[in-house]
Formats: sequence, structure tokens, C-alpha cells
Amino acid sequence: MTQVFHVDSVFTGDAFLSQSTITVTDGVITSIQAGFEGEGQHLIGLLVPGFIDVQVNGGGGAFFNADQTPACLNQMVKAHGRFGSTGLMPTLITDKIEVMQAAADATALALKEKVPGVLGIHFEGPHLSLPKKGTHSEQYIRPISEAEFSVYARQDLGIKMITLAPENVSVEDIKRLVGYGVKVCLGHTNADFETTQAALQAGADGFTHLFNAMSAFTSREPGVVGAALWDNNSWCGLIVDGHHVHPNAAKLAIRTKAQGKMLLVTDAMPPVGTDLTEFDFFDGRKVIRTGDRLNSSTGELAGSVLDMASAVRNTVNTLDVSLAESLRMASLYPAQYLGLSHTKGRIAVDYDADFVLLDINQYALQTFIAGQIV
Repeated sequence: MTQVFHVDSVFTGDAFLSQSTITVTDGVITSIQAGFEGEGQHLIGLLVPGFIDVQVNGGGGAFFNADQTPACLNQMVKAHGRFGSTGLMPTLITDKIEVMQAAADATALALKEKVPGVLGIHFEGPHLSLPKKGTHSEQYIRPISEAEFSVYARQDLGIKMITLAPENVSVEDIKRLVGYGVKVCLGHTNADFETTQAALQAGADGFTHLFNAMSAFTSREPGVVGAALWDNNSWCGLIVDGHHVHPNAAKLAIRTKAQGKMLLVTDAMPPVGTDLTEFDFFDGRKVIRTGDRLNSSTGELAGSVLDMASAVRNTVNTLDVSLAESLRMASLYPAQYLGLSHTKGRIAVDYDADFVLLDINQYALQTFIAGQIV
């Protein structure tokens, strides 16, 4: 099937173009031409590469920890698709092994059924630090064992990510995970600088929600934050919702970190795209929404109601980052981190037709995955 789009303005991931004709064949971009050529669907606004979110726990009322099914994942994709996300790493937070196994089964089935937008799975925990557990359930935090390794070794899960605390997972086990094709992120950790560096040398290449639930940078101990900003070869996720990170801390991090290594993430929970004001959580707790902030009933921040279009807007408006760079932080750089930059993260010939149409204020008007409206 061939589709033709006449677009007023395009950001390719590298440059801005005006009045372009984009041809899509079977979900892949086959040509980009200046001017409006022939018949086509007119898209009024700015067309940009689809957003890729590597940390999303829920949306549209769905919560992966509560429902490990392809239907749940599809609901999450549709909810976030309204806000420009065309690729998600569904994220399962710390839970029992049976839930992890069910989540892996659901992800494998969703990929087999080609549920649009599902890229793989992100296990945030359970091998975390108790002092930095945040809202994660203490009863399920545990050392890594063969039961978990059997899940991580699966080859039917698409892209695999794990967030772990390196002080509680040995260098040898990190190397083993990397050998299974897992992308190892460091987070919910109280590790020191040297332990963090050792994990990076063993193959870890990411940091989950920079600043949050990790040892801070100080004068005599740079901690995980210092290691994250010092290392030029790793990527950092950043939640730009006005609650998780002070704007000036985020500005300093973006200025310090190597360009191309900072990713916008949402850490989104079920209320995204809904009017939900609370939902059930672990240990008899609830997560309660107050405006655009989520807290556990025990007080901790509990994810967010952030969407990727809002993350881009906030990055432009509160962090003074250019629109082009903010868009790259939401699309190109996540694609590069996930190893997908040959097909996603740009609007270019031979790339997937995953894009989002934005209005002048960076609100999503339409979202396309493989050329089809979400």
C-alpha cells in the first residue's frame, strides 16, 4: 500500500523542511520531495519523528504490573499514541517472579501479534537498593537468581532492558546479562562512584531517571549521578515534569552530559490519558493524583502522568533547550540507545513511517505508526 502526505513543515531529525511530499509504501518512507507533488493527504502542522519512550509503566488506565496481557500493552500504546509516542518499552516495576514471567509471555505474544509500538520490555527491578527503593515494594526486592536469569535469557522479547543496583549485582552477573543481549541500566542504587564505573566497564550503558533514587554528587564522593554525567558512552533518562528534577539541575545535566546521550522519558502510570485520580498499588497502598503529580499513599513520588509531547514542551519552555534538540531527545537519541537508529528516530528514506504531527505549541494532533493513524 502506498500513501502520500503533503506536509507544511517537517523536522527530519537533522533539519527543518517546508512544504514536502512524503511517500510511504508498506509502512516505510520511500521518498521525500520538495513541494507538493500529485494527490496526497495534507498535514497542517510540524511533522516530526515519532517519540520513543523507554520507561512507561502504564497509560489509558492500564498498568503492566496489574495486567500482563497483550491487550494491556495495546491499551498503553493507544493511550501514549495520542501524545506522539510511536514506540514504547513497557516497564514492569519490582514484582514477584511469576509476574515477571507473565510479563515476558505477554511481551513475546504482543511482538508475535505485531502489536504496534511495542519494542520489548523493561524490567525496573527487582535487584535494587533498599535505601533507594523509592516507591518499589520492599518485599519483592531481592538478589538476582537463576529464576530471573531464565527470563532475561529469553530471545523472544524484542529489546530487553533491566534497571538494577550495581552494589547488589556482581560485575560477573552484569557481564552475563549483557551476554544475553540485555541493556543494563543503573538505577534505584546507592552505589559509590567506583562501583558504578565498574558496572559501566562490565557493559552497563544506561541510567534510569537521572537524579531520582540514586546516590548524589558530592565533593568527595561523585556517586551515581557523578558517574552518569562523567561517562561519555552511556545514556541517561530524564523525567522533565517539574516534580522529579529541579529545572536548573536538569539544565546542568544536559549541559554536562555528552550530546546525544540524554533521553526524555515519562515513567508514566495508568492515569495518563484519563481522568483517573487514584489506582491500587503494592502492599495495600494507593497512588493518588494531585494535578499533574503522582504520590504513593505513603508519600513517595510514584511515577508520573507525563506524556512525551509534554516532556518535549517542558524541555523547550522550562529548560531553554532548542525545539530541534528537544525533539531529538524524544526520538533520535532513544532510537540510538535501543539500537534502532537505522529505522527509527528520523524522517528519512528507508525509515519506518513513525511520525507525529504537532501544532505550533508542540501538542500532538495526529500520530502515525508505520503510516497508520494510532
